[in-house]
Amino acid sequence: MKWHVLRPLWVAIGLVGAILVARVFLVPDDFGVHGKNFTYGYYRLSNVQEWVDFPVKYQGREGCVECHEANVVTLNASSHAPVECENCHGPGAHHPDGIESLPLNTTRELCLRCHAYLEYPNSARGSLISIEDKRHRRRRECVKCHDPHDPGEDT
Repeated sequence: MKWHVLRPLWVAIGLVGAILVARVFLVPDDFGVHGKNFTYGYYRLSNVQEWVDFPVKYQGREGCVECHEANVVTLNASSHAPVECENCHGPGAHHPDGIESLPLNTTRELCLRCHAYLEYPNSARGSLISIEDKRHRRRRECVKCHDPHDPGEDT
């Protein structure tokens, strides 16, 4: 065989060998311990403890009701009831205690994440009203006219 054929072949064989040697050092010992029938063998036993130790960021509405009961009651009775508090206010993890108020994102973009009218077939957004951003009071923030906890009421 000529060298122009053998050189790339040896390079390819060397590359495959290097990958196999690197795999021995980089793949953890507990990877695939449950055999091929469990998630196709792509499972690491120590990953379970890593997920248990992972800090929770989103607390759910139950974490808000303790201090913000009036807002939660109003929200539960409004059309925003299916929307979790943290969708607008951010994650509840590390929420500071003893603070009067936190800065809140009141931009149109936040509201349009759920209320934007999409011109696609079957793009209904559930019980939330879709608006056309180009036509609906474009120069104002939504919170100037609507209370997010009771959006049916104009402020």
